[in-house]
Amino acid sequence: MEDITKLKNLQGRKMNLERQPLLGHSSDPSDTEPIQSIPRPDLRTSPESALVDVQSEEDGSGSASGGSKDSNESDRFYNPSQHRDLEHPTSNLDTLIHLLKGNIGTGILAMPDAFKNAGLYVGLFSTMLLGAICTHCMHMLVKCSHELCRRKQMPALSFPDVCSSAFETGPFGLRKYAPLARQIINIFLCITQLGFCCVYFVFVAVNIRDVVAHYFEAVDLSIRFYLLVMLVPMITLNLLKNLKYLTPVSLFASVLTVTGLAVTFHYMLQDLPKTSTVHGFSSWATLPLYFGTAIYAFEGIGVVLPLENNMKTPEDFRGPFGVLNTGMVIVACLYTAVGFFGYLKYGDHVKGSITLNLPPDDILAQSVRVMMALAIFLSYGLQFYVPINIVGPWFNSLFRSESQQLSDAGLRILLVVFTFVLAAIIPNLGPIISLVGAVSSSTLALIFPPLIEIITFWPNKLGQNYWVLWKDIAIMIFGILGFIFGTYTSIAQILDPDI
Repeated sequence: MEDITKLKNLQGRKMNLERQPLLGHSSDPSDTEPIQSIPRPDLRTSPESALVDVQSEEDGSGSASGGSKDSNESDRFYNPSQHRDLEHPTSNLDTLIHLLKGNIGTGILAMPDAFKNAGLYVGLFSTMLLGAICTHCMHMLVKCSHELCRRKQMPALSFPDVCSSAFETGPFGLRKYAPLARQIINIFLCITQLGFCCVYFVFVAVNIRDVVAHYFEAVDLSIRFYLLVMLVPMITLNLLKNLKYLTPVSLFASVLTVTGLAVTFHYMLQDLPKTSTVHGFSSWATLPLYFGTAIYAFEGIGVVLPLENNMKTPEDFRGPFGVLNTGMVIVACLYTAVGFFGYLKYGDHVKGSITLNLPPDDILAQSVRVMMALAIFLSYGLQFYVPINIVGPWFNSLFRSESQQLSDAGLRILLVVFTFVLAAIIPNLGPIISLVGAVSSSTLALIFPPLIEIITFWPNKLGQNYWVLWKDIAIMIFGILGFIFGTYTSIAQILDPDI
């Protein structure tokens, strides 16, 4: 009986405990100590629900954690140039020569035609202004490259890499567009270089045709015939895969270019008429053609980063008297001089290339046409190298490894034929130069560099009162307007050459 009684008492105590309220104290405060309630965590400040801030300190989107502070400190002291393992670094003089070669091509010979579309004085001041803007955009690109190299702890970046990295490390909402940004840059690089190749085709054909027509009057063949004659040698030249084989060819082409320019200046500076014989300002209708040709001439935005990345002393590339400023001042002065004196000498009769205006009865003038045509022909391979490097890996990946040598050769032939077809469709040198400049050169040289700078340094490093932001927006608007009006006017002149 005692056992039964004890069992009932235990069951009663258990029932009493089960009937106790859940608010932390018993119904009889004398029996038990008060039990303090455990407060629920505030979900607004709970560590489990906190958003992790992964943006860099420059984003200004929140305070960084201790780990990101350490990362920012290491980024700040990371020097990309000290981590570059260069087999054959270039000196300052080598870099300057490469910069001049990368900017001086068929564009400089088209500058008198650009001045015709702008007017003598408008062309003079606009060319110097455009040169300053393009040089500033090159500085922007190098500056952003250094900043992004520090953030990503990488020694060097290419143009597509810079654009992609700016989006990857920029404002959070833009990061998903990084692959798209890379693809857009690659597309416009291909358009630019293939456009240059089309211009090279037309330039060579026009000059050779002019020489043949002078010495063989009975031979009156169209430009398309000369384009077709060039096709097989051009394909053969561009089957060379290694750039080292093109180095002596490029050197020979540079010698021909310098010689041809020197002789051209000799003819331009003889018996100059008064400035009153030409227009100081041409017309608003033809001004977009000037923009397209001039921005085409400043074609070196694509070579800036490779040159700086390969320098022995890259700190000498920028700065007031650095390699970039020195080279671009020389380029701008040459463009301005050729455009100014070429238009002053030949007036409204100036052609798409100044070589076509040289006196046909002079053997030296004819030799200049042959020299410049040969120099541009030999330079085609260097321009062609860029799109092959961009399109080649993707194209070859479509084939099995044992077939990739054949596929690479097929791609080279296909792209050469493609530029040949485009040149044959539009064999008018002036408008095609303006079109290539307005479409692709303006995009790469004037639109993307300020956009990259805005995204890279957003929002805390854009200057007091965001003056850098407003400056970059102004340059982008200028580039977009040039793109729209230059493209429209160039296409209109291609369709109706009498405009």
